[in-house]
Amino acid sequence: MISTLTAMRVLFSLGIVNLVTGLLVFFSCRCLGGSWLGKYLMKYRWYQRYYKLHCYIWWIFWASVVVHAIFAIIYVGWPF
Repeated sequence: MISTLTAMRVLFSLGIVNLVTGLLVFFSCRCLGGSWLGKYLMKYRWYQRYYKLHCYIWWIFWASVVVHAIFAIIYVGWPF
């Protein structure tokens, strides 16, 4: 069993990963491609490569969310 301090550090780190990957998913969203921002960004090769990674970013995001939730429930408790 890991210590509570280590669990809190893991929770904090996964929270940051959730935030970053959430933003990455948003900015690679297929809906964004039709907007003015998406049309502007699509001119750039780096964004086109990043845009293709959308589905893979989702896997990282959901894995992080699930592990984060498990740690939160085990070490902080059920929220209800």
